[in-house]
Amino acid sequence: MRACVATTVHHPEDARIMHRQIRALLDAGHEVTYVAPFTHFNVTPAMGLRAGDVAYHASYGRARAVLKRGVKDADLLIVHDHRLLRALPLRRPPVVWDVRERVSPARLARAGRRHRVVTTAVLPEATLVSPAPPPPGDTRVVHIGRLSAERGVTELIGLAERLVPHGVRLDLIGAAARDVRPLLRDAQRVGLLDWYGYVPNRHALRMAEGALAGLSLAAGTVATPPTKIMDYMGRGLPVITTPQGASLVERAGCGLVVPFDVDAVLNAVLDLKEDPARRLELGALGHAEARLRHHWPDHAQDFVRRAESWAGLTAHALAV
Repeated sequence: MRACVATTVHHPEDARIMHRQIRALLDAGHEVTYVAPFTHFNVTPAMGLRAGDVAYHASYGRARAVLKRGVKDADLLIVHDHRLLRALPLRRPPVVWDVRERVSPARLARAGRRHRVVTTAVLPEATLVSPAPPPPGDTRVVHIGRLSAERGVTELIGLAERLVPHGVRLDLIGAAARDVRPLLRDAQRVGLLDWYGYVPNRHALRMAEGALAGLSLAAGTVATPPTKIMDYMGRGLPVITTPQGASLVERAGCGLVVPFDVDAVLNAVLDLKEDPARRLELGALGHAEARLRHHWPDHAQDFVRRAESWAGLTAHALAV
């Protein structure tokens, strides 16, 4: 099978796109053309991929031109941002829209009349679960993932300042929106926290191991719990989350749900710092749940089979 996978808004090393879906297709022997903003993020395409470089948030016309080249001879097109549905070339294979963002039912229904729409209910989020992570420590907390105002950057910096007298450091692992980068640089310059910027997913997960807790802060609620919560669980970390992650954390019993408030998060961190037995218990519960339900290698083969069926390929065609 030849697949084209496309995004104009995600980092080319996005864990779900590159390190799970594309890697699963390549490992199954399929060919992949990956259309992504490589130059914008200063990323070199991985070995084994045919790459199509596209501008970040490219205009519909430019995106269509790159997609037209990308789908040549392709059996399937998987797009990861809704705007690409308005930039599809006239001649194209079956189209799958992999939905992660919050989308209205009306938009989903409209897209579903013309294309295959796949939500996390069909293709669940997952992570790479460590077989034996170290126990949670007591000197640092971590946050993995993109940093922005709506994802609590101001609150994270405020938390870091409040944690300093208690001997707890905040590690931020992820790219940041342009408007919050000066705040992060200033906070790092004065010694409040460590901001590592973008780190490839596998390395980010290893960096998180041994922390006191993993943080997931966001205002309001979202349709599905953030993947970072599964990342923390897979590395044996207690989770401290605002209500958007409540369903996953409460089901596994692996952490604390707090309001979107610096005082509440601070108190949760300090409570765990003073209770090593509870840290160990919460981390172990999360790790067990992640290994049972959220380990990507357990889902990879199912994703490949679905992709083959979306392309309309029969077992006989795949064997030829």
